[in-house]
Amino acid sequence: MILALLWLVVTNLTGMVPSKHRHWPQAYALIAVGLPVLVAVFVVDGVFAGLIVLLMAASVLRWPLRFFLRWLAALFRRGEGEPS
Repeated sequence: MILALLWLVVTNLTGMVPSKHRHWPQAYALIAVGLPVLVAVFVVDGVFAGLIVLLMAASVLRWPLRFFLRWLAALFRRGEGEPS
């Protein structure tokens, strides 16, 4: 849980620093580090704590999450028109 809170602090500090690339390289790095931390929180602290950390991470990384959800929606829409 301490790693998750430290990750959230680093993420917020990273968001305050100006970036030419709109923070996408930092977002990729934070996602790569944050996923194992999130899995560890789920395993060690339980589902409730994991869901809380997941919601906090989603609130910080909301743009990558939005683009991912749009990509998933487009992927499923593309699959609906094909014959079975």
